[in-house]
This record gives sequence, C-alpha cells and structure tokens, in this order.
Amino acid sequence: MKLLVTGGAGFIGGNFVHYTVKNRPEHSITVLDALTYAGNKASLEPVMDKIAFVEGNICDAELLDKLVADTDVVVHFAAESHNDNSLRDPEPFMYTNYIGTYRVLEAVRKHGKRLHHISTDEVFGDLALDDPNKFTELTPYNPSSPYSASKASSDLIVRAWVRSFGIHATISNCSNNYGPYMHIEKFIPRQITNILSGIKPKVYGDGLNVRDWIHVNDHNDAVLTIIEKGKAGETYMIGANGEKNNNDVIATILELMGKPTDWYDRVNDRPGHDRRYAIDWTKLRTELSWKPKLGWEGGIKNMIDWYTENRDWWQAQKDAVEAAYAKRGQ
Repeated sequence: MKLLVTGGAGFIGGNFVHYTVKNRPEHSITVLDALTYAGNKASLEPVMDKIAFVEGNICDAELLDKLVADTDVVVHFAAESHNDNSLRDPEPFMYTNYIGTYRVLEAVRKHGKRLHHISTDEVFGDLALDDPNKFTELTPYNPSSPYSASKASSDLIVRAWVRSFGIHATISNCSNNYGPYMHIEKFIPRQITNILSGIKPKVYGDGLNVRDWIHVNDHNDAVLTIIEKGKAGETYMIGANGEKNNNDVIATILELMGKPTDWYDRVNDRPGHDRRYAIDWTKLRTELSWKPKLGWEGGIKNMIDWYTENRDWWQAQKDAVEAAYAKRGQ
C-alpha cells in the first residue's frame, strides 16, 4: 500500500512511521508535516532514506489534493494536541484539528481513497475516580477543553462524511500514549528529563488524576490492524488496561531512575483537569483479534533509556519548556 501519513513528524505519527517501516517494509510511506513546534524532522532521520517527506500544512487544499491523488490510504495523525496550550490559545486547535480534517475529508472524497482518522479518549470528557465504567465506542461525547472539543468535532465530521458521501473511513480513539520522541512538555517525558537534568519532577494538584496508558508501539500496531482488517465506517477504541494515577506514574519513574519515590513537588493543577480516562477495547480484541504486547514497567524503562541516550533530541528545548511552566506555577 501507499500510505500518506499526516503529522508524521510528530510523536505518535513519527513512531507510526518507524513502526511501519520496520514491520511492513512492503508499504511505501509519504509523510506530510507542517513542522510546527511539536513536529521534529530529526525524529525521522533514522528512516528518512526509506520514506518521502513533504513539508506542508493539511489545510493547504491544493497540496493535499496532489498527495492524496497518489496514495491508497491516508493515516491522519496531524493535530494540535497539548491541553495546556489549548487553554491559552484555542485558535490553532480549531484550525488544524477541525478545518484540517475537513480538508483531508474533501481530498479523500474527491479521489475515492481510504482514510483512518486518529483520535483520543478525551472527546468523552472524564469519569469519576470511583466509576466502574470505561469509555466505549457508544459513549456520548462530552469534551472539556478546547483541544478535546476540536478533536470531537473532527470525529463527528468524519462520521458525517461517511454517512453523507460514503467515504471509506475508520476512526480510532486511543488512551494516553507514551514512548520515544514524545515532546518534553508532556507529563511523562517532562518528569524523565527533569530527573536527567537534576530537577525535581512536578505533579499537578493531588496527583490522583488517572490516565489509561499505552505504549506508542502498541497503539500503532493497533492502528495498522484497523487499517488492514477494520470495517469501513466503524470506530475502534485502542487501550491496554493501563490505568495509573499520576502519583503512581511518578513513583514508577523515580524508582526506575534510582530516586526516592517521594522526590517530587506538587504544583498548581491544570484548569478543568479531567479526573479519569479508561478505555474498553473489547471490540478491537474480539472483532480484529488484537492485543497489546508491552507491559507498563517495561515500556517506561524503554522510554527512560531512550531519553537518557538521546539528549541531543530534547536538550535544546528543555529550558524554554520549564520556563513556560514556571510562569504558570507548574
């Protein structure tokens, strides 16, 4: 297959490119990325000789039209994705996540191509800490931030284009990814790079907020499974039974990095911080016979090792990221 990967220089998209080059070498891959602050071309250097790279924006309808015309499947990762940033300036999130997805939909509609749209569990809002339920494909949308609202909007127009125009599309909503090439503004890599820099980790509020963690390679293996086996028009939840609260996450990181498990500071909580996400991925398991391969501690150790060995990738960004957090008391 010819794959067009939007946002393929970002964290999850970049790892998808690496994973596909390694595990599906028969596929040809073109990456389209605008190289905003969260896109890093250096993340693709190890596979650059095996892919085609195009710097450009998914909102550029003319460019997108040319690229989609010469592909079989569009794998749509491109998105603004950091909640804190969406609270400060929502506009880029509306532009990229909603208008950009509209441009992608129009291009695949025109050329009759297959689309897989990557989304998030944050579109469902949050669950109470003592709620036994988990998000499913039928959970009503209830986004709580500009980021999650923009992603919910993008999901809904994909569904509308499937119903109204008959495009061949699937959607996946994933739990929180972690792994190599993750921007250091995010919770787990921020704490790892803090420790590597001699800085105490930082935990929002009471640290009881729960996320359902999945290693990025497991997520991307599920995406490939959906592309190859998924039914047009269907939505699939991607999870790994990885529910952990932030206190547990930081304790694991500190222990694996040889620090006392209480060596961290509590900082101001994020406004509107969702309490708990949890994914029920029964449909993916039963209908497509998929299951995750990596355990929690093994995945975190892999991530710690990667950031330890790849300081050149993140070091130049560290001071600016920490200065921005410090201004907000975080």
